[in-house]
Amino acid sequence: MIIRNATTHDKQALANLIHFEVFVHRHLDWRPPLDWIGYQPFLVAEKSGSIVAALACPPDIPSAAWIRLFAAAASLDIQEAWHLLWENAFTMLKEYGSEWVAAMPIHDWLISLLLENGFTNPYQVVMLSWENREIPRASPKLPVKLRAMRDEDLGAVQQVDQEAFVPIWQNSISSIELAYKQSVVATVAEIDHEILGYLISTATPMGGHLARLAIHPTAQHNGIGFALLCDLLSRFNARGAHTVTVNTQKDNIPSRRLYEKAGFRITEEEYPIFEMYLKK
Repeated sequence: MIIRNATTHDKQALANLIHFEVFVHRHLDWRPPLDWIGYQPFLVAEKSGSIVAALACPPDIPSAAWIRLFAAAASLDIQEAWHLLWENAFTMLKEYGSEWVAAMPIHDWLISLLLENGFTNPYQVVMLSWENREIPRASPKLPVKLRAMRDEDLGAVQQVDQEAFVPIWQNSISSIELAYKQSVVATVAEIDHEILGYLISTATPMGGHLARLAIHPTAQHNGIGFALLCDLLSRFNARGAHTVTVNTQKDNIPSRRLYEKAGFRITEEEYPIFEMYLKK
């Protein structure tokens, strides 16, 4: 078995692996898995000239990476396929200086592989849903202005993102740009022309999904997040979207209280987050 970097010439073979094999994990991402070709680590296992497995976990920001793709042919021993690819990817990530790698698996077989290879499950992500409820009203403590996000805001938006989240949840400027381009409602909150918060949402078959909400730490607890949230619900309601969803960490009590204050209710949908610290 040969382990090597994926190239653009592998796209069709990788597409077949992703779409036709059973053991496939794809991370929920702004980029489709194959768009990560050219970023490392994106490794393939080749046997007798055919690609039989692939693992992609390139960092979006230097210090943190997510497992964005793992796929293996049913003819392979899944543990062997994972071990060969992960051993190489792990070494590459450490050489790049990455500190964390994380995964959000939905398959039991991947959960087993992660646990066997030293990953831990420190928290869960839950989904909340707002369904055709009364739209709340916000009264921020500070004189905040809400307006539509613009191209020239993206640098300031990413700075807020970096300050508001720990590395594993941060987005690079390129990911912020992709999220903005795919959004249906993207809003910034500014005070004296300084961006201190932002929100990005996407459309869903049932209505809308709040993909990102961040407030700079210096401006938190002043009602700015709630103002952005109320504005979003009003805009989705005007579009005829009466169901809005959002994900947050199960143990993030302030975040859950914010959404519940706006009328969101927790659902039974829940996902585990696994992570590994690489600097041991």
